[in-house]
Amino acid sequence: MRVLTVVGARPQFIKAAPVGRALESAGHTEILVHTGQHYDEALSAAQFRDLELPSPQINLGIGSGRHGAQTAQMLARLEEVIIDQTPDWVLVYGDTNSTLAGALAAAKLHVPLAHVEAGQRSFNRCMPEELNRVLTDHASDLLLCSTPAAVSNLAAEGVCAHVHMIGDVMIDALAWMLQRTQQPGARARLGLEAGRYVLVTVHRAENTDNVARLRAILAALNTLDEPVVFPVHPRTRNAIEAIGWVPRSHVRVIEPVGYRDMIEFQRDARLILTDSGGMQKEAYFLRVPCVILRNETEWVEIVEAGWATLAGAETDRIQSAVQSLKRPSQHASLHGDGHAARRCVEHLEHTQIGRTR
Repeated sequence: MRVLTVVGARPQFIKAAPVGRALESAGHTEILVHTGQHYDEALSAAQFRDLELPSPQINLGIGSGRHGAQTAQMLARLEEVIIDQTPDWVLVYGDTNSTLAGALAAAKLHVPLAHVEAGQRSFNRCMPEELNRVLTDHASDLLLCSTPAAVSNLAAEGVCAHVHMIGDVMIDALAWMLQRTQQPGARARLGLEAGRYVLVTVHRAENTDNVARLRAILAALNTLDEPVVFPVHPRTRNAIEAIGWVPRSHVRVIEPVGYRDMIEFQRDARLILTDSGGMQKEAYFLRVPCVILRNETEWVEIVEAGWATLAGAETDRIQSAVQSLKRPSQHASLHGDGHAARRCVEHLEHTQIGRTR
């Protein structure tokens, strides 16, 4: 098979890595296309190095911009790439503008489309990611789900054909990296003791573009009575500088880090505060309690299991969650067994789609 994979953001690089290895192992050809949605060194090139991903054959270099303009540029350029490369499948991941642009380009050209991490829902249509997920799912020919809840969400929307629960490819990537993260790295360089600090990430537009929410989150960080390490996304840094926040001495604000260092930070943290869906899953796999800086989550099973709690962006709720959330005694396997990438490739191999180009 010729599989054209569309990626553009850090979480997609992580998801694409194990699937790319599985495609290569099975003797298939992958054309990796980077839209350029994340172009910062730490969010792009460093991630490729840590994940041992080959450089993309095609980098569109589109960069940031308003949702409509960015998606439109990606759509136009990806249409040209698909026509030129004549793939058997277009493969997209997650819920970014790159995901939606790849999905629309494939669907309009009648090229079979597969969506990895299909069926996730926050049920918040104000989130751009939610719109991207829903539209991509309804354009897709093969829907590869991480959890039973995702399968149920699709069925409720009338999407039942070629829907498969394969597990989560992010867990494949995490298990792979843990085998390579043995020696102390970034945590040791910062002088942080394992189990004695809080890790924080904030990047979603609902928090970075809302001054009141961002101020409340930052205020909560300043009130904590333990070390905090805060790798800051470029968009978040711009928002923080605009409001003039000054972190207290226990809050270590650092540049974004590569995947290897981030896994070390997560693995050794006492607690994680994040609005990232991927980090919620990684925290659960690593058995680190997680405070979710959102009002809802797509990964409801982690909250139901007691390993995460929703704190929104209210200072008091965040403070209370940090103090009260403890490590549960029970830990079930919620996101698969580390072989999701292999199942993904098997479904690509065996699914027949009746589209004509």
